[in-house]
Amino acid sequence: MAEAQIIRIGIFQMQLCVPKKFSDEEIIEFAESENPAGTQNGWTLVRDGDEILGGDSARVQCTDIEDNIHVVVVV
Repeated sequence: MAEAQIIRIGIFQMQLCVPKKFSDEEIIEFAESENPAGTQNGWTLVRDGDEILGGDSARVQCTDIEDNIHVVVVV
């Protein structure tokens, strides 16, 4: 069964491995439950076209877990 996990934590961003079926809201809920942002607005999901992605897709297939994708959240 696919489970969500934190892959990388930075000061202002986090990379997550989450099930493909997770909604945007579920991704943010997971991020806040595992590592609260500590800001009024909390974590925000990075979307396609955001410069932080350097031209990559916002949702990238996980190479280890077939039913998961990698996403980035920022504060």
